[in-house]
Amino acid sequence: MISGNKYLDYIILVVAILLVAFIILKILRYLLGKFLKRSSKDLNVDPTQYYFLKNALSFVIYLAAIIVIMYSIPELKQLGVTLFAGAGILAAIIGFASQSAFANIISGIFVVIFKPFRVGDTVEISKQYFGTVEDITLRHTVIQDIENKRFIIPNSLMSSEVIHNFHINDEKVGNQVYFGIGYSANIDRAMDIIREEAMQHRFIIDSRTEQEISDGIPQVIIRVIAWADSSINLRATIWSANPMEGFQMKCDLLKAVKERFDREGVEIPFPHRKVILEQKDG
Repeated sequence: MISGNKYLDYIILVVAILLVAFIILKILRYLLGKFLKRSSKDLNVDPTQYYFLKNALSFVIYLAAIIVIMYSIPELKQLGVTLFAGAGILAAIIGFASQSAFANIISGIFVVIFKPFRVGDTVEISKQYFGTVEDITLRHTVIQDIENKRFIIPNSLMSSEVIHNFHINDEKVGNQVYFGIGYSANIDRAMDIIREEAMQHRFIIDSRTEQEISDGIPQVIIRVIAWADSSINLRATIWSANPMEGFQMKCDLLKAVKERFDREGVEIPFPHRKVILEQKDG
């Protein structure tokens, strides 16, 4: 039996150890965060591994605190010895129960080592999730989308899915914007309008090589891609510095071109249906 005073001493000891672990964790996370900001700014260092290490500190520090508590209290130490005596059964139970957790941890380590994506990268995952990598923890990756929502995706899923990373090697994007004009419309005039409106946008960049510029290749390339049922389909390729600016430019361009087409009489076709009503005698 544990006496009342001894029980109180154990509680104080546990609280003290956990408090010390909490303080050490706060100090280490602060120092690591400060080092991360300075290194990323001055040395242009990839911050991904530091974010992962920062998130792993909690697990390591509190695990160490639990071990210290077990060895500091004789009754818990005896319990630990008993558990280790049946380590085979315990390991099987824990291993079966935590397969998913260990898979996420290992996958997170692989992400940090091989870097298919990094903190700050804009990614699209299996055509379902699109956004910026905000954090990589031991178990999951946090994706922030354009609506400021967060997707918490397990690291094991991130390792097995197809990831479109917009920031690997070159962040520039060739945005393709589609337009449909009527068969009676002047194709050349429609192309001129699209090119003029695109060239006026603040996010457009020139991705042409010096040879392409000397050859007279236009900055905005527009092609006729199809004769559809009711329209001539055009595709304009417009370059932006990154995906977010490209998305905004596409939205602005669709609005601006529609307004110019309306003013200059360029037909924008839309489907027509003829409905025939039949009236029976009686």
